[in-house]
Amino acid sequence: MTIIHRFLKTPEGLAGALLLAAFVLVALAAPFFFPRDPLSIAGPALLRPFQDWSLPLGTDRLGRDVLAGIFHGARTSLAVSLAAAAASIAVGAIVGTLAGFGGGWTDEVLMRITDAFQTVPGFLLALAFVSVVGPSLGVVVAAIALSAWTGPARIARAEVLSIRERDYVASARVAGMHPLEIAFREVLPNALPPVLALASVIVAQAILVEAALSFLGLGDPNRVTWGGMIAEGRTVLRSAPFLSIVPGIALVLTVLGVYLAGEGAVETAAKRRSLA
Repeated sequence: MTIIHRFLKTPEGLAGALLLAAFVLVALAAPFFFPRDPLSIAGPALLRPFQDWSLPLGTDRLGRDVLAGIFHGARTSLAVSLAAAAASIAVGAIVGTLAGFGGGWTDEVLMRITDAFQTVPGFLLALAFVSVVGPSLGVVVAAIALSAWTGPARIARAEVLSIRERDYVASARVAGMHPLEIAFREVLPNALPPVLALASVIVAQAILVEAALSFLGLGDPNRVTWGGMIAEGRTVLRSAPFLSIVPGIALVLTVLGVYLAGEGAVETAAKRRSLA
């Protein structure tokens, strides 16, 4: 039985995979179903859902299509979460590898820097960074990565500390390989699996942080985001609650799918280790 089959046989994995598949399909289908700018006016303002089947989820205060916003908002969430997760894991893995393999003052300096970043709540760090640099998609990705790299760094360091004294590492030293080459060619690939296990947590965190920043008006003003849609609907919450409820449901289901997929992956890995 392959790893994918084992993953899909877990209830969490199957549920998470279905939710994530729907999320990805929505994101990829956005330019095909809604080729127009989702920020453009599509109809009368505050049209309620299911009153006009050309605008099935209605319109917001400016007459923009809510369903188009959901589809294009999924693209923004997908781009931000994957880019932020990749950047934070890459930075964390490099820092953790250098700290664990180098030891001594290198380990001490890098871990103290990691401690300094961990003392500041991640969202506050991202909020401060975006406030200072300015809102844009790249800045939001950098801000989230800046607040999330410490976890991968600590796990990578712990794995490298347990790997660096193994026989094949000693053989590489005897063969005359450069320490950095040993660290990144021999040690890091074997230390990566536990680090990659954090990917689902970081992706879910990135989706929530991006939505929160957009809710506060610090997202990319040129892109539709679910957080921005929720904030837009806040001013007419009593008369048109669907403007906040619909993107809120999309946000909850996406984050739930990421977490369930992560739980399924952890359970699959545990079963695989027990069978080994």
